[in-house]
Amino acid sequence: MPKVSIIIPTYNVEMYLDQCMESVQRQTLQDIEIICINDGSKDSSLSILQKYAENDARIIIIDKENGGYGKAMNMGLDRATGEYIGIVEPDDFVPLNMYEDLYKVASENDLDFVKADFYRFTTEENGNMNQVYNHLDKSGLYYNQVYNPSEMPILTKFIMNTWSGIYRRKYIEENHIRHNETPGASFQDNGFFWQTFIYAKRAMFLDKPYYMNRRDNPNSSVNSKEKVYCMNIEYDHIRDIFMQKENKELWEKFKGYYNLKRYHNYMFTITRISDVFKREYVERIAAEFRRSNDLGELDMSLFTKLEQEKLAFMMKQPGDYYLKYCLYGADISKKMQSCEKKLEKAEKRVKELENSTTFKVGRIIMFIPIAIKKALKKILK
Repeated sequence: MPKVSIIIPTYNVEMYLDQCMESVQRQTLQDIEIICINDGSKDSSLSILQKYAENDARIIIIDKENGGYGKAMNMGLDRATGEYIGIVEPDDFVPLNMYEDLYKVASENDLDFVKADFYRFTTEENGNMNQVYNHLDKSGLYYNQVYNPSEMPILTKFIMNTWSGIYRRKYIEENHIRHNETPGASFQDNGFFWQTFIYAKRAMFLDKPYYMNRRDNPNSSVNSKEKVYCMNIEYDHIRDIFMQKENKELWEKFKGYYNLKRYHNYMFTITRISDVFKREYVERIAAEFRRSNDLGELDMSLFTKLEQEKLAFMMKQPGDYYLKYCLYGADISKKMQSCEKKLEKAEKRVKELENSTTFKVGRIIMFIPIAIKKALKKILK
């Protein structure tokens, strides 16, 4: 049994795959298996994987027709034989000591999973890398201690990802933790995230960054403007898991945090999708949260004051919410306030000039507020 099985779901990532594979293959923890699922790539991704597998018996390649992220990940989970399981996205990479360090912590503390802080990065044309440190726990209160996540819903407020840690395979199998396999969908790691938290009994979070998460891949789901309802579909799937008879008690514990996380992910989706879909999407969100509110599933005390105000406004007046917060991708009220201030300033100046001896200049300046008014009307149109 390898200490860690590392799963790499791969689809059309030839630009980044060498960097990923090098970082995994050269891990200081040698006792690993590397499971690469080629999900019907149309570029040279498969041949790159084969190049590495030729000289490394630890690398296993599963070549399949395209079926989506969830299905590829589940095939990797089914094939894994390691004591723990790690996940690496093929456009990311990991430091060489990551899995040795995580396995040491997990085994010494008998953990169902351990997760660590991470970096998000972009690469400039000249090769320079811009890195941003991301803390899983922004409060800093929950690091380096063993917790029972199934009894602590507040832990689900941490930054959501599935790749910054490792998971005990036995606990994954015993709880039948798998990804949603909806064809063509995205963000199917959200369901995996929730299952790992609600079923785990022993977990730890480390305040040390390891994983390197790329943010400049134009083909990444986070940059897809056309995938509008994938997040909603995924959260319907997560709710279905909670609604299973054996999970009803968990639902009562987690439903407030489920809706908080759902809200945050929906707000992210609004910023991601094309402007042409935003009005319709706001209507969808409003309807979903009205239903949750009617069922008594919302705990507004978990939201910030501003989030409470915005969510209440959206549920009551989704059309007005769209106009105020989504039109032109900015808060239109700020644009209105800016124009109104400019208008007031111009009108004040006009009055000053009207009292001057230069009538001609005064007449020219009179046109300034008219132009500003036209600009304001254009914004509001």
